[in-house]
Amino acid sequence: MSITQLSRKNIQALVPYQSARRLGGKGDVWLNANEYPISPDFSLTCQNFNRYPEAQPQAVIQGYANYAGVSAENVIVSRGGDECIELIIRAFCEPNQDAILYCPPTYGMYSVSAETCGIACKKVPLTADFQLNLGEIERQLANVKVVFVCSPNNPTGNLVKREDLIALLEMTRNRAIVVVDEAYIEFCPTASLVKELVNYPHLAIIRTLSKAFALAGLRCGFTLANPELIGILQKVIAPYPLPTPIADIAAQALSAQGLAMMQQRVKTVIANRDWLVEELNKCAIIEKVYPSEANYLLFKAKNGQQLFQYLWDNGIILRNQGSQLMLENCIRITVGTEEENQRTMQAINQFAQQGN
Repeated sequence: MSITQLSRKNIQALVPYQSARRLGGKGDVWLNANEYPISPDFSLTCQNFNRYPEAQPQAVIQGYANYAGVSAENVIVSRGGDECIELIIRAFCEPNQDAILYCPPTYGMYSVSAETCGIACKKVPLTADFQLNLGEIERQLANVKVVFVCSPNNPTGNLVKREDLIALLEMTRNRAIVVVDEAYIEFCPTASLVKELVNYPHLAIIRTLSKAFALAGLRCGFTLANPELIGILQKVIAPYPLPTPIADIAAQALSAQGLAMMQQRVKTVIANRDWLVEELNKCAIIEKVYPSEANYLLFKAKNGQQLFQYLWDNGIILRNQGSQLMLENCIRITVGTEEENQRTMQAINQFAQQGN
């Protein structure tokens, strides 16, 4: 008997999430993971490495609560937003009994985390304009314990209509947890559902320091929810989820100075995003640039697969979305520095001039 045969049946069948780093590539322009292109400069201030860290570091919890406009009892911190997803599934879904529901094209970890835990997945595709199909969601709710919605949605970049999210929350009241993934909310803060937490005890909001805070390497995420839901997650989270150095830097990022730096980054990204939209729309082989409220753009190109490979071969690593539902010939580009964006556009225009 092989080691593989000893593993769980669902793990043997599992196709792992294809993260940007797992996909690899050899380039010097990395615009495939929705990271901020320049690292912030933080230095460690705490040296208590011989002691276990706080289970939920108070400075980080209170700092994020202040930033998000909630109470500390509404916050739990974890190892990135991905752990938030898994915690909620583990806490609320019974294996071989319950299901999650998500709406592709969207972030791939919702299904991977569920499948890892032995939880069934129901898919209700977004509409042609990348909005929720509320009627079909309602028809599919039997046995669903958790519904995942990403807004702004990855990879499409658009916001899900607020009225539709409210309708979903009403539809699922006393039936299921609704998770709204707001990983990119700093680029459109007025769209957050955080003020709805008081109205919907089954609402959970996922946040992260990976995007606008430019700390993807830190792996620090948050779940915002009512105290009862947070208490349930506290039962299943690891005893020391945040290492001391991570908590140290996260607390600095959530200081007044850190927040000011983040807000300046957002302004820079939006300005660079607007430039990219304009330049992409000038290019004859670009069929559509989708509206975005995040730090990336989705665009559709003639011969999208060939364009992606051409850029890849020239050291410009974007994210091919052509295999996703409704996204044939689509590519996602992270907004980079001015130099990275210019180099990418030069390469795209060169590809177009070759008659592709």
